[in-house]
Amino acid sequence: MKTNFTEMTDSQWQFVEKIIDNKRARQHSLRTIVNSIFWLVETGAQWRNMESKYPAWQTVYYHFRQFKLRGIWTQLLESIAIKERERQEKDQTPSLLAIDSQSVKKMQFINLDSGIDGNKKINGRKRTILVDTIGIPWSIKVTSANISDNQAGIQALEQLKGKVPRLQKITADNGYKTTFVEHIKNNFEWEVEIAQKPESAQGFVPQKNRWQVERSFGWLNFKRRLFRDVEKTIESSESILEIAYLSIFLNRITKEVSKT
Repeated sequence: MKTNFTEMTDSQWQFVEKIIDNKRARQHSLRTIVNSIFWLVETGAQWRNMESKYPAWQTVYYHFRQFKLRGIWTQLLESIAIKERERQEKDQTPSLLAIDSQSVKKMQFINLDSGIDGNKKINGRKRTILVDTIGIPWSIKVTSANISDNQAGIQALEQLKGKVPRLQKITADNGYKTTFVEHIKNNFEWEVEIAQKPESAQGFVPQKNRWQVERSFGWLNFKRRLFRDVEKTIESSESILEIAYLSIFLNRITKEVSKT
């Protein structure tokens, strides 16, 4: 895992360009725009503190928002998920997913879609992800932190429709054992496996088919923009998460290309 920001290589840009570039004439190249957004997520800087070598922050933010509204970030992440699975000689879509959530504090100026997670005593937002065995998220949902794991999980499930035709099982912990399980039984043909570490166990205990989702949350520690939720809307929060994971797996593909 790299710890310093580096701009996209030619091979990385070739992958992104196929989806993101509609060949319109622009003052600034889309490669520069995407690099500046990756830089923002990596360093945790504010939009208004955009590094001088990149376009004005208003220009960069405009493109970030347009890509979000057009679903470009989601499309890129879905495409790279398939690419990474093929690289690891797996089927394009998973048969097994693991779900978990992470409550994070908000910045003081965030008022929309925020609340207090009573269990973790965190005032902010909840990130729910469903990842495959590689750790790639196939659904990302951000809610206020006071939303239960069951309800947030149900919202994340709805985003899987049409994306995972091979899915057979979802693994979860006890936080999802009630309405989440009932929703799947009533609306899908998937199996749910509830796993929980033994009560006598101390500290982190890897759980079969679930440790990957913990690892995926751990990767976010390398993206300083995500140490708290600093986005005004949950839609922007979801896009920033997609961008973070996109940059992680772009680096994996690049490393593989450099070896061949």
